[in-house]
Amino acid sequence: MNDFRVYAIRYAERDARRGEHFHGYHPNGEEPHPTSYYVWLAVNDEHTVVIDTGIGPQRAALVKGLDYRRSPVDAVAALGVPADAVGHVVLTHLHYDHTGTAHAFGSARYVVQQAELDYWSGPWAERITRERWLLNDDDLAQLIRARKEGRVSVVDGDAFVVPGLSVHLVGGHTAGMQVVRVRTARGHVVLASDASHFYENIEDDRPFPILHSMPGMYGAFDRIRELADGPELVVAGHDPLVLERFPLLEPDVAVISP
Repeated sequence: MNDFRVYAIRYAERDARRGEHFHGYHPNGEEPHPTSYYVWLAVNDEHTVVIDTGIGPQRAALVKGLDYRRSPVDAVAALGVPADAVGHVVLTHLHYDHTGTAHAFGSARYVVQQAELDYWSGPWAERITRERWLLNDDDLAQLIRARKEGRVSVVDGDAFVVPGLSVHLVGGHTAGMQVVRVRTARGHVVLASDASHFYENIEDDRPFPILHSMPGMYGAFDRIRELADGPELVVAGHDPLVLERFPLLEPDVAVISP
């Protein structure tokens, strides 16, 4: 059993309000509720996988109130993994804060769901203006170029990326939202990404307000629970509590499983 070591790496943080993070009315909506921004790294003796690639430096400069501490590429490299050593990059979905440095991993194979790629690049893409701000067109163009080069695995549903690490289509937040299940020494960990931004979303059954499908959000919560070998092995996508629920390697790096 070649289990993975898994790390959550925070590269930025932003002040926000509680009301921004739960669908519908929240009685304490004006209370502070910070957002953390992560990428995730899964490593074993055979494979190195980066899950999501965060915000690039140029886009970060445009995000109001963002405390951008370092590029995700530099953050991963600081753990001894240079960009050219990464074999696979899983893109859980194509929002700008998850695709911003994907181009830097020039030796990697990208993994994305067919439904996600179709949504943003299909015949209706020009009509979804309400959500267009969530997509970086340059990141999408780079992904399409990589696909033409044969460097993209477009999956439809559940699939193994490498032995011990799989992706699972859940939808909800976006049309092709996928979560990542990783076999570790602690059991199967689920990197929920934006299928559950905060632990409160899944634990209180309250979806995040940016969503593609409300039933999909609830279904995603259920699927995450099914895939993880216990609630303590669920990793929320933007929650500062990740750095409290798991031991720290350094102030912005949590060891999900050593």
